[in-house]
Amino acid sequence: MAGSKITKDVFGTLPDGRNVDRIVLRGEGGFEARIITHGAVIQALIAPDANGGYDDVVLGHDAFAGYLAERKFFGATVGRYANRIAQGQFSLDGEAVQLPVNNGPNALHGGLDGFDRKLWAIAEIDEGSEPGVTLTYTSPHGEENYPGQLDVRLTYRVTGPTELSLIMEARTDRPTIVNLTNHSFFNLEGATSGRPILDHKLTVAAEHFLAIDPTAIPLPEAPRALAGTTFDFRSARAVGERIRENDQQLRNGKGYDHTYCLARDGKLSLAARLEAPRSGRIMELLTNQPGLQVYSGNYLDGTISGKGGKLIRQSDAMCLEPHIWPNSPNRPDFPSPRLDPGQVYRHHSVYRFVTRTP
Repeated sequence: MAGSKITKDVFGTLPDGRNVDRIVLRGEGGFEARIITHGAVIQALIAPDANGGYDDVVLGHDAFAGYLAERKFFGATVGRYANRIAQGQFSLDGEAVQLPVNNGPNALHGGLDGFDRKLWAIAEIDEGSEPGVTLTYTSPHGEENYPGQLDVRLTYRVTGPTELSLIMEARTDRPTIVNLTNHSFFNLEGATSGRPILDHKLTVAAEHFLAIDPTAIPLPEAPRALAGTTFDFRSARAVGERIRENDQQLRNGKGYDHTYCLARDGKLSLAARLEAPRSGRIMELLTNQPGLQVYSGNYLDGTISGKGGKLIRQSDAMCLEPHIWPNSPNRPDFPSPRLDPGQVYRHHSVYRFVTRTP
């Protein structure tokens, strides 16, 4: 009804006839988060600019057909394991596990049919002062060859006037690995602005990053210090300022596609700050995760169209994905993705929007 902080409608229909619902969570003014149950996707995120206007700041599609036709992870919940596992292989308690490989020689973002392609169930809608929706998905033992049944519970909630909180929890019935993230592509000038994100200013609260090989697997070395490198965003710097420098790591990632090493104490803290120069929009990302994947949209190639019918091209948006470090099942020196029965995996991230006059 008019003025409600939360509404629900049907966004589309799967080929088998099941409905895909859309839940709209509203904050102050025109702030909205629109969530669809297919892939637990952030379909739209409407945020204020410095002049009092509101625009959608995440890439995606206006209609469900676009999400069904192309698997590009726009706004999606990614799992069981976000990012890459080398050769799709790891060992757990002495047993070898072979996952499907779907990114060159490696397993990426949950495999061939990950959480981003699943229809999540609506478990709860909270119409209180902090409107929220809880979605659930049960991944059976052996899905994509991952061991153990994994019960996932995900809550999107408006926790401030212009702030979206995401909490993901998971439980298992036998030892397994889990690493979840949200894969939104942000353009703070607006999803249909036609402006690249290369002039967005980025700050990342990290002192080290993970260097990668040409297949984007972390090299067998300790995290590298950021000081003096083209990857140093410890103070605000335009994303495109050094993206074309002659740097082997930039060549390996076709730009920025690297994990930044955050605080490893498990507490919610500021991880990154992204600022758009024209709109004056600023997004502050807080998380309890130990890593942040900074991806400058290098593989967006204009082959598909998004919102407003516009072709999506390289550097039209960037991802800031909080999660455990890539290939961690094979790296005992990395934060562990292991989850045992009786334990609860918990990922908490917050997307907070503020403005500054350009």
